[in-house]
Amino acid sequence: MVFCFILFFTLGFFLLFFFFYFMQELHYFFTKKSAFASNTGPPSYPFLGCLISFYKNRCRLLDWYTDLLSESPCQTIVVSRLGARRTVVTANPANVEHMLKTNFNNFPKGKPFTEILGDLLGYGIFNVDGELWRTQRKVAGYEFSTKSLREFVVKTLQEEVENRLLPLLEEAMEIEKVIDLQDVLKRFAFDTVCRVSLGHDPCCLDLSKPVPRLVKAFDSATETSAMRGMAPMSVVWKTKRTLNIGSEKKLKEAIELVHGCVLEIIQNKKRALEAETKCSGDAEDLLSRLLSTGHDEEVVRDMVISFILAGKDTTSSAMTWLFWLLSEHQNAEEMVVKEIESMLGNGEKGLDFGVLKEMNCVKACLCESMRLYPPVAWDSKHALNDDVLPDGTVVRKGDRVTYFPYGMGRMEELWGKDWFEFKPDRWFQEPCAENGLLKPVSPFKFPVFQAGPRVCLGKEMAFIQMKYVVASILRRFEIRPLRRDQPGFVPHLTSHMAGGLKVLVRRRVFKNSETLS
Repeated sequence: MVFCFILFFTLGFFLLFFFFYFMQELHYFFTKKSAFASNTGPPSYPFLGCLISFYKNRCRLLDWYTDLLSESPCQTIVVSRLGARRTVVTANPANVEHMLKTNFNNFPKGKPFTEILGDLLGYGIFNVDGELWRTQRKVAGYEFSTKSLREFVVKTLQEEVENRLLPLLEEAMEIEKVIDLQDVLKRFAFDTVCRVSLGHDPCCLDLSKPVPRLVKAFDSATETSAMRGMAPMSVVWKTKRTLNIGSEKKLKEAIELVHGCVLEIIQNKKRALEAETKCSGDAEDLLSRLLSTGHDEEVVRDMVISFILAGKDTTSSAMTWLFWLLSEHQNAEEMVVKEIESMLGNGEKGLDFGVLKEMNCVKACLCESMRLYPPVAWDSKHALNDDVLPDGTVVRKGDRVTYFPYGMGRMEELWGKDWFEFKPDRWFQEPCAENGLLKPVSPFKFPVFQAGPRVCLGKEMAFIQMKYVVASILRRFEIRPLRRDQPGFVPHLTSHMAGGLKVLVRRRVFKNSETLS
């Protein structure tokens, strides 16, 4: 009897909920549709929203959204679907600036987003809002601005590139071995970010050893967390998490391994610092710096996991796509190599911070690569209160508002009719100018590093790392992919190239038939 009562009560509750939900959407559909008349979106119906269209395009969401945004007069669409909050998707720079800067306080990440990554990132800087975010941002901002950390990053890059990456490519060249350059660059990036963030060397670039457990767990955790965000209905993954089944069970196991490994590294580092007479003065990596300021172990764990996530695959993704694009555009590759030769004096100069900062051609190519294939395809905030975006789009309290770097890089209104072309020249003040000045481009038009108060703290370090690697490889080797077709773009938390980038490595031969050692 009690069971029947509970069953009928539950069914009645859900029926009542869906009735009010239906009436709300019906009212909105008929009375407020005119507010979005300028926003071309997918076919939407009361109660179901665009769930049917969403399901049909689930395997091409990025291009589907891009097509819809291109058709919209203001490059903004409104998406409603069953079981999810309304989502405003925009490729309009004015809207992006409004979200990320002008009305920043009204667009935090929000609980729906922090729930998705909360199990992995905890209270790390990339998954919190408000005062907790401001406190961590202040601490991290100070550390990233220090000259000593910058020098430590360049020193780490030099050791990783000279002692591991280049010998690996040299060996592949000598035995004519096909390698997956994407995998190699991901391993390199993980080694580098772990050494800089944790002072720990996972030795991923040693291909003779199995992939470390921490790397596998990180990849598994980030992939499953990304699938949470792309799920049509969040109730599915939340139910699986509650029942501890399927992908959520694997995610829990991966997160436990990541948290356990990082905590062990933190505790070992803490003991080592306590045994030294000078802690803060000798601190180089971020972990040592954070521990020397007295932060709690779990707080430090969440912060460094966020830093690892930010640097683990973003730079490797950007470089993978760049090497593929350069192989398809030999003129651009020759332009880059010419700049490298000129700035290094045919090997007489080293890749120090000053030289790297001046490599404008390499930076232009990286920006153009990230315009077409951004490491993070989209990012979302959630409205605290009702608002109206600059293009007139009405935002309701609780709405998810997404800015869309992948789609923005494909808007004719932003980049011209040749948006689909790889043209590094578009980043120079004067096209075809050798060693020319880069033109200032609004970060709200090109938000691959975010913008406003949450702009990426590691932006300059990321460019330094990518320039160092690209210059070191291209001055010695030619990278020739085996594939000639268009690679697939996979947009997880960090994007990657479907199937990897299989390449052959050849010695670069210069016009005078000499090679750089």
